[in-house]
Amino acid sequence: MTSAGPLDPDEIDDLARRAQAGDTDALELLLGAVQPRALAACRSVLPHLADAEDACQEALLNVSRKIGSWHGRGRFTTWLHAVCVNSARSTYRRLKKQAVPADPTELSAAGPLERPDPRTTSVIAGTRLDLLEAMEVIERDHPQLVQPLLLRDVHGLAYDEIAQLLELPLGTVKAQIHHGRRLTRPLLAADA
Repeated sequence: MTSAGPLDPDEIDDLARRAQAGDTDALELLLGAVQPRALAACRSVLPHLADAEDACQEALLNVSRKIGSWHGRGRFTTWLHAVCVNSARSTYRRLKKQAVPADPTELSAAGPLERPDPRTTSVIAGTRLDLLEAMEVIERDHPQLVQPLLLRDVHGLAYDEIAQLLELPLGTVKAQIHHGRRLTRPLLAADA
């Protein structure tokens, strides 16, 4: 294994296998090696850096706790993307819940809301709210569509990688993504 520069996919997979076998040093090296990739994956969903960093920390914790659920059939980094998508969405939900007051009268007492500057505000203030809200709406009736859609259209994973990761037939994944896109378009157009 090289000590200089980023690790190649085979080296990352090797570290992941060793970590699964209980090698704590390999787990630490793995987490350090994939942290930039995890942060980038979280930032593709949550562009505000502080929100993405929270999601990244959650994702890395989940990796360390659930590394045994990576089956080793595909690349570890593909599995990592799914963990990051789930962590980013979980972080979004938590932040959204914190942003909405328990008592609705608190909002009206505060007066009219000003539109925040998206360059300096959290995702909850609106930077990717449209996409994440659309995913929340779709998930209510079609939960199976959200993860393939985000993995393809946000993270850019190939259809076959998604099929392998989700353990679904390739045709099913393509159909889910197509259907998810059809449901998402009007929700995003309504915000435009």
